[in-house]
Amino acid sequence: MAHEHHHHDHHHTPVLTGVTSAFVAGIIFNFLFVIIEVVAGLYIHSLSLLSDAGHNLADVAALALALLAYRLADVKPSDRYTYGLRKTSILVALLNAVVLLISIGAIAYEAVQRFIHPEPLPGTTIAIVAGIGILINSGTALLFMRQKDKDLNVRAAYLHLASDAVVSLALVIGGIIIYYTGYFRIDAILSLIVAGVIVGSTWRLLRDSLRLSLDGVPVDIDLDQVRDVIKKVGGVRDIHHIHIWAISTTVNALTAHLVIEDSVTADTEPAIKKKIRHDLAHLNIQHATLETERSGQVCDTEECEEEKHEHEHHQH
Repeated sequence: MAHEHHHHDHHHTPVLTGVTSAFVAGIIFNFLFVIIEVVAGLYIHSLSLLSDAGHNLADVAALALALLAYRLADVKPSDRYTYGLRKTSILVALLNAVVLLISIGAIAYEAVQRFIHPEPLPGTTIAIVAGIGILINSGTALLFMRQKDKDLNVRAAYLHLASDAVVSLALVIGGIIIYYTGYFRIDAILSLIVAGVIVGSTWRLLRDSLRLSLDGVPVDIDLDQVRDVIKKVGGVRDIHHIHIWAISTTVNALTAHLVIEDSVTADTEPAIKKKIRHDLAHLNIQHATLETERSGQVCDTEECEEEKHEHEHHQH
């Protein structure tokens, strides 16, 4: 049974450029805005400003963790960590999602209390502070926009900042409503809208990061498509015992057993594997470990047996 492992040319890995500077800028500007919101929120007793400050502070922590994970992903593999520390990027994305969901619960609870017991608020101050938030959040979100589909943590950062900008816009509108109508409950209503917006953007992040943490097939990879691509390569009769998982938020791996035609020789086998790896790289799978066997050979691992029964069941 031939066994070979190969790292494909690096240029098929999604290339992230300028991400560190985007994270640093996001962290600095958003932290400054948190301070502005906290000072203004405490001064005028605005729950919507304080809840948004709490949410923004969670975002600052999320950005800092994501930056840390991004740097740790470059740590070289060792005897103890043979993949390096790339998986930290997945764990951080999961942690970010959990932290955000906890902060939403706190915001929603406070909002309900404030709705029952509204307090008078200066709408102008809320509108001005939130206006600053629109500029900061949309400006920093744009820094991540180009790279957002290449990495889960970059997408998380973009989602956080873009939703913050939407929330700030809602607070501006709320401030204007308070100024003209004196309807102070709008502050609590907006806090609940804030919570709703964050749940929407966080849920997908939680689901995707949880899937990767459990070594599930990454969301952008279709297992049936991978099978079809491999089977189309000349000399390959079938494929089984296939596993696909994420090494980090940008790098994916595959292991599989190839059943090759009897006509394939030891000289032509490497070319078949090379072609498969090249095709897989275009499907965003950068590492492929391929074992080969002849159609006459029996793969006797327990997993192969299970797969065979499953395959037969599907055919019937």
